[in-house]
Amino acid sequence: MTNPFPARSSATPKGPPEDGQGAAVVEKEELALEPPKLFQVVMLNDDFTPMEFVVLVLQEHFRHDIESATQIMLKIHHEGRGVCGVYTKDVAATKVELVLAAARQAGHPLQCILETA
Repeated sequence: MTNPFPARSSATPKGPPEDGQGAAVVEKEELALEPPKLFQVVMLNDDFTPMEFVVLVLQEHFRHDIESATQIMLKIHHEGRGVCGVYTKDVAATKVELVLAAARQAGHPLQCILETA
C-alpha cells in the first residue's frame, strides 16, 4: 500500500527572498458606508383617546419619563401631532405597529405614522 501523505522534505522551500524584496503590498479599499436613514414616529391627535393613555404609551413603548411623555402628549393635543422618537426604518415601523396594536386593544382610535426624519 502506498502512503497518501508524502514525507516532508528537509530542503528549504523556494520562494521570495526573506529580505522582503519581491513581496507584494495589498492596500485596503475604503468602503463608503452611509449611516442608515432615520424615520420619525409621529402620533396624531384625535378627540377620543384619553391623554393618560397617550402618556402611558409614550412611557411604555418609547421609554420617555413622565415629564417628557406629558410634554409630547401636550404637543400632540395642541398642535395635532408630536414626534415620539427617531429610529431606523425597521425599529420605527415596529414601534408604529406596537402603538396601533395597543390602541386597538384598548379600544382607542389613536393613530401613529412613520415619516422620514
